[in-house]
Amino acid sequence: MLTTTTNFKQQILQGIPAELPAKRDYPQNAYRAPKRKDILSPDEKKLAIRNALRYFPEAWHPTLAPEFAEELNDYGRIYMYRFKPTYEMYARPIDEYPAKSRQAASIMLMIQNNLDPAVAQHPEELITYGGNGAVFQNWAQYLLTMQYLATMTNEQTLHMYSGHPMGLFPSSTEAPRVIVTNGMMIPNYSKPDDWEKFNALGVTQYGQMTAGSYMYIGPQGIVHGTTITVMNAFRNTLPKGETSEGKIFLTAGLGGMSGAQPKAGNIARCVTVCAEVNKAAAEKRHSQGWVDVLIDNMDELIARVKEAQTNKEVVSIAYCGNIVEVWERFYEEDVFVHVGSDQTSLHNPFSGGYYPAGVSFEEANDMIRNEPEAFKEKVYESLRRHVAAVNKHCAKGTYFFDYGNAFLLESSRAGADVLADNGIDFRYPSYVQDILGPMCFDYGFGPFRWVCTSGKAEDLAKSDAIATQVLEEIKASSPEEIQQQMEDNIQWIAEAGKNNMVVGSQARILYSDAEGRAKIAEAFNTAIAKGEISAPIVLGRDHHDVSGTDSPYRETSNIYDGSKFTADMAIHNVIGDSFRGATWVSIHNGGGVGWGEVINGGFGMLLDGSTAAENRLKKMLFYDVNNGIARRSWARNQNARFAIEREMERSPELKVTLPHLVDDHLLEGLF
Repeated sequence: MLTTTTNFKQQILQGIPAELPAKRDYPQNAYRAPKRKDILSPDEKKLAIRNALRYFPEAWHPTLAPEFAEELNDYGRIYMYRFKPTYEMYARPIDEYPAKSRQAASIMLMIQNNLDPAVAQHPEELITYGGNGAVFQNWAQYLLTMQYLATMTNEQTLHMYSGHPMGLFPSSTEAPRVIVTNGMMIPNYSKPDDWEKFNALGVTQYGQMTAGSYMYIGPQGIVHGTTITVMNAFRNTLPKGETSEGKIFLTAGLGGMSGAQPKAGNIARCVTVCAEVNKAAAEKRHSQGWVDVLIDNMDELIARVKEAQTNKEVVSIAYCGNIVEVWERFYEEDVFVHVGSDQTSLHNPFSGGYYPAGVSFEEANDMIRNEPEAFKEKVYESLRRHVAAVNKHCAKGTYFFDYGNAFLLESSRAGADVLADNGIDFRYPSYVQDILGPMCFDYGFGPFRWVCTSGKAEDLAKSDAIATQVLEEIKASSPEEIQQQMEDNIQWIAEAGKNNMVVGSQARILYSDAEGRAKIAEAFNTAIAKGEISAPIVLGRDHHDVSGTDSPYRETSNIYDGSKFTADMAIHNVIGDSFRGATWVSIHNGGGVGWGEVINGGFGMLLDGSTAAENRLKKMLFYDVNNGIARRSWARNQNARFAIEREMERSPELKVTLPHLVDDHLLEGLF
């Protein structure tokens, strides 16, 4: 009799099964992805079927063709539900994967973590977060990719074209094991309907940031960044000495990454009110302990929030309803909001990323499929109401920031009153402009993360202790300019285990600069070599980082030399990481703020305790951060200039072109 592990390995190794599996019904309790727009012509639908069938033997085509046509008509996509594997989907310990390459096994682990139902937003459709952030387009791609990873050697590289495994190509031990691209379109074909069309054809996908690059670690991945953002939002707005306790942080979104907001608010010690139209998503976060209180009645919400203000509570409240109505009612009831934002998936406004006020969740989902133009107008109408309500609060002193979800961009397209007096800029800043850009990214601090491939909580606890010790040692000699960042991250990592952050893999995140990342990684590698940590560790980061992303309305919104619409930095980042030792690299169109609005890149690196891993981590992590600091310094960002000059003193082999600053008076009257 086969053991569960043996059967799992055999299923991985077979790839596309030898016999056609039975058709499967869609699980009744699954959280289904929104039905996509019916955008293909009849001839294009035939092409989509032809594209899907090329994964399978011709003998199966008569059976599969009508089935795939049914999926395309019902869902707007061909997911190939029949071929979803029967084994449970989660990140297993690395030694349970059939593999000739340990590096490849680590990637298999990360892929399965991204598709774990406890982690993924729409696991049946292979979507990890953001409504459309996909790991693969269909289950055939998953099966083939896992088979390739199980059979490849350390002298081969797997090339992934938007979820499709193009194949294994000879390379070298120093080359990445996997190269990932997602949605890399010719520039004139990067509008939202282009994604709808070409994704429906099965030739591209939206990889978000860490979905299609296999580096998502559940809501924890953004809890820390949100915590840093919210803490500093209060620091920048409250009188000196006043705490955030009893102060309101009002926002929206509890699905996927946005589900991290209540937990972050608790750590930042405020009253968090987070509206969510999908009651199932709110209940999921409540059951997972990410939000304290669940309320679906507006009068009850008002009373509970006023009580929390009076008692200066630290509490997070999920309101099952529309955020627009919360902003409006809070104004009527004179509930003062200290900090406000929004983290609905507005990069994807017309396919389930934003649900308009005045329409039920169920009605909206029906409109998305059957009345797309009417739904679009409802979204724009709601955004105009949304902004009008925010403006009223801000006139009373609320600090509102765009949280990088394209809220301001889409609101401007809706004709909302969101522009500054000059008619060009937005009246509210991106959180990167005010907070993360000047306070973190310019200094080189960004979302460094790791995953313990043993799956053991004790290994994660050991890594936490190592990281804390390393950061404390660095802080002792750090300059005043980065003392706050060091202190925040030491406090975070010291308390991370207490806040039950782990969903899926045994993972951790903290914000660190190049020095911190390399020293922490080196200490991990040493601990693995000594057996103090029982199995390898995967290093990675969010694409939302110092160097990884070119995004004019988010990551590079505090670049003011005119280059914020260029994407050289992200491309150099991925190419540079690939030949400096990354285990896998990825480059995506879209992610966070939407298709056609951003280019972002990421990496993964396996630490196995070897000398080779130590050499790779030093080279790659150094470049991964300092590439971005150099660009930010060249853009005349003062804090980045400080950081890169400090790095050149620390690392004499680094030589970066520095800008000469121009006296503004010289420019007056020239034109």
